[in-house]
Amino acid sequence: MKNICILGATGSIGLNTLDVISLHPDKYKVFALSANTGWEKMLDLCKTHKPAYAVLVDSDAAEHLHRQAPEGVTVLSGEESLSKIAAHQKTDYVMAAIVGSAGMSSTLAAAEAGKRIMLANKESLVLAGNLLINAVKKSGAELIPVDSEHSAIFQCLQGSHVGLSKIQLTASGGPFLNTPLSELALVTPSQACDHPNWKMGRKISVDSATLMNKGLEVIEAHFLFALKPNQIEVVVHPQSIIHSLVHFDDGSVLSQLGLPDMRTAISYALSYPRRQKSGVASLDLTQQPSLEFLTPNLETFSCLGLAYDALKAGKNAPATLNAANEIAVEAFLNKQIGFLDIGKTIESVLDAVPTTNLDTLASVVENDRISRQVAKSVIESRA
Repeated sequence: MKNICILGATGSIGLNTLDVISLHPDKYKVFALSANTGWEKMLDLCKTHKPAYAVLVDSDAAEHLHRQAPEGVTVLSGEESLSKIAAHQKTDYVMAAIVGSAGMSSTLAAAEAGKRIMLANKESLVLAGNLLINAVKKSGAELIPVDSEHSAIFQCLQGSHVGLSKIQLTASGGPFLNTPLSELALVTPSQACDHPNWKMGRKISVDSATLMNKGLEVIEAHFLFALKPNQIEVVVHPQSIIHSLVHFDDGSVLSQLGLPDMRTAISYALSYPRRQKSGVASLDLTQQPSLEFLTPNLETFSCLGLAYDALKAGKNAPATLNAANEIAVEAFLNKQIGFLDIGKTIESVLDAVPTTNLDTLASVVENDRISRQVAKSVIESRA
């Protein structure tokens, strides 16, 4: 029986993880859950799953939960409590599913404590890739990707890395794949969040619409699989059936296929190196439309190009890119800037923030603070 800590339990990844766990009550126990402010949703989860710990980052929300939590559930608050449950002696596996930079410290705490980290928070590697990878190596932790694309690559490489030449991350293309550049300036947040294949939160939905999500995945793949930028390609695949491809020197290409359902990757991260039922239906290619593959248009989707630029620049550039993107997406969702201004803001911040090495958690946090401050200034100057 493995004790599972789910960071970001009320989001789509968290809820899907709970769904998979419920299929295997003999294998997994929900030990700890976390959320930001949603105490009503967390209360429902506590009643159903009866975790030992429930963490809400917001103290007022935690107080509401504390008053109504079932007996046996200890309610904690604050960001430091996220790291506490992630590194807890009784925690075996950690689902790192907090969106954005807010999930970095707890993911790093899990790595330092030697846990199996089921990584759905790509920003942890974008912000502090070397720190996280080194912590995993030092403690003997396991780092298993949950993004469907990186899970696909991870699965394809179980045989061997020998002869690996490159990988291709597939991208759905989002809701604006066929939208002319001239029309993108007028798109609304609700249009950007209307993903054709996946049900996701608002921030990651916008990232998918700009292809920044794929850009962050390029950086994540660099750290996960020790690949050079020129070994990581992106191919647009609107049907989201092939989740990524791995190319070898002999001309062989391996890929992992499946319906667009995150429970497949979540289930594999839980059961690795074995497999188990995930609740996802089997793929029948005879019932699927023709599969398409396209080269991404970097003029339309400038954010993807900026991510490659940041990866090639190295040092603090990927972390700066992520911070600028989070601020720009928030401003877009609040209707402070237009859709195309997201990429323009990120480019301005990358140009403005000084280059520096990020070799400590403190330096990562400081660079994130400065980058966000610069991004806000850029947005204010455009208002």
